[in-house]
Amino acid sequence: MRRVISSAATVVAVVALLAACGAPAPAPGVPTSVPTSVPTSAGPASGGPASGGPASGGPASAGAPTAPAAGAATASAAAVPVSAAHPCVGAPAPAAWRHVIWIWFENKASVVGSSSAPYLTGLARACAGATDDHGVAHPSLPNYLAATSGSTHGVTDDAGPSTHPVPGPSLFSQVSAAGLSWRAYVEGMPAPCSSASAGEYAVKHNPAAYYTDLRADCRRWDVGLEALSADLATGDLPAFAFVTPNLCHDMHDCPVATGDAWLRGMLPALLGSAAYAQGDTAVFVTWDEDDGSHANTVPLLVIAPSVVPGTTIGRRLDHYALLRTTEQMLGLPPLGDAASAAVIPGL
Repeated sequence: MRRVISSAATVVAVVALLAACGAPAPAPGVPTSVPTSVPTSAGPASGGPASGGPASGGPASAGAPTAPAAGAATASAAAVPVSAAHPCVGAPAPAAWRHVIWIWFENKASVVGSSSAPYLTGLARACAGATDDHGVAHPSLPNYLAATSGSTHGVTDDAGPSTHPVPGPSLFSQVSAAGLSWRAYVEGMPAPCSSASAGEYAVKHNPAAYYTDLRADCRRWDVGLEALSADLATGDLPAFAFVTPNLCHDMHDCPVATGDAWLRGMLPALLGSAAYAQGDTAVFVTWDEDDGSHANTVPLLVIAPSVVPGTTIGRRLDHYALLRTTEQMLGLPPLGDAASAAVIPGL
């Protein structure tokens, strides 16, 4: 929603005017609003999923994220507690980020706003969406390597780790060296850190399996997606997590609607968790590459309690920007091409 009229007298007057014009009065408990350029999370859901999706604000202006008016972020955070329905409330940014989570989908350029993606569209409106984010290569694997190490390492295909052993360093090894923990939650993987594709598991979408300096940690921390629920339940969410859906749920082999439904079933548990409610967890949802016809433009959603609802990020970004931003959030130095990449604004 955009800024909401808060005066009771004004609401009564508007309702009376609507009645006089023959227009239906607002439903009980739904505030009347007028357009402004400053989004707020107060108010009813708007444009979110038909069921089970987050409440959403109207879009902020294009370009760099629109800053809220003085006091607006604090007021909205106080008015609407962080929850799965309101994952972004414009709360003050934390002094330090404890958890950064990536969720990667496949091979799409146009998802947000599609009738096949009501949940993702609702998330973009409830939080922040980038309109000029890009993959860095084709096909999949070099994008996953670039995002996690700052380089494609000259890889131009999707062959497995035996063909492309990568010595590192990587974001995974950086996290470990800093005394923090990481996890790769990979749906459908037959065994921890599996180096061979099987069924709907594709190793090319599991970058941790390629880094030779991670072998011991990979066997412990590159695990099935079901481990995420257990880690949320025990409060053991890592500092960095890479979530990989299977080949159907990531939209590679199945329609956008299938991936959208999968995310709607998976993400609310995280956004409604005690860890997320602390205000120091951020979630980035993106795609590895486009479908080959949109200059490798891909969607990017930025979700955190400090994000102002309805923000549109118009700055040019890419996977190196995602890496640099994550490294900055976790207090790590930039790797490779991340050193010259932009930092994602809006957090």
